Amino acid sequence: MTNDIAVRVHEESVVRDSIYGKRVRGLDMFLTVVIYICAGFSILLLAGIMGYVFVRGIPHVTWAFLSTASSATKGTFGILGNIINTLYIVIITLLMATPLGIGSAVYLNEYAKPGKVVRMIEFTTETLSGIPSIIFGLFGMVFFGNALGLGYSILTGALTLTIMILPLITRTTQEALKTVPDSYRHGALGIGATKWYMIRTILLPSAMPGILTGVILAIGRIVGESAALLFTAGSGYYLPKNLFSKIFESGGTLTIQLYLFMQKAKYNEAFGVAVVLLVIVLGINGLAKYMSRRFNVEAGA
Repeated sequence: MTNDIAVRVHEESVVRDSIYGKRVRGLDMFLTVVIYICAGFSILLLAGIMGYVFVRGIPHVTWAFLSTASSATKGTFGILGNIINTLYIVIITLLMATPLGIGSAVYLNEYAKPGKVVRMIEFTTETLSGIPSIIFGLFGMVFFGNALGLGYSILTGALTLTIMILPLITRTTQEALKTVPDSYRHGALGIGATKWYMIRTILLPSAMPGILTGVILAIGRIVGESAALLFTAGSGYYLPKNLFSKIFESGGTLTIQLYLFMQKAKYNEAFGVAVVLLVIVLGINGLAKYMSRRFNVEAGA
């Protein structure tokens, strides 16, 4: 009888001291409520901003607004020229920044020996990512525009944005490569594969979800940039007469046109451009999640 009581007391003590038997403290409940309130506030804030922009802007987003360029002689008013300029900026910037960023990450992660040089390069990329965009614009205008003689042009803006998004692509690619198990490297090298062959056929495909996510997020930053492009790419809205000559001409993106509309107190048109930008950003984020999920499924299979 005494042994049964002792066993029962011991079991009650174990349950009371376990995670299931502990009493919920008031401070824990309070902090949990605060966390949920903060999360709800963030969601409501995002929904409020997007809702207000869509309500104000959707009535002014028409097919004519999207498919024509502004022209005083033809009497048309639209943002087609700005959409094309945005595509130019995005494509040219990615063509320059993606190989440089991925190549830098591969060198830092696979070839460079840990030391002062690697730490200096990583510190430099982190510092670049924290510099305000308007300073990039000032540098791009002075160096690419004036020193190299490119003037206000899409190429000047693309070169400036390449410097801006290079740290983003480099760091995300580095982190993606670090997630690849070392057993992949040792296994490939153990069967006689060269290091470059191992990187090209094993590491990069395995790290592709993270790399693509970084590239797509870089596209989002390019689309949303305005300060740097205002100093470098200018505000031209004309349609390109030639596919390649447009690169050396002034070209205002959607964000620049939004700024100009607000400056001229054309608020309805500004909200229309804002709706187009929000749709593009939402599409980019959705594409990033889809591509990441798809590559993760393929990697798991």
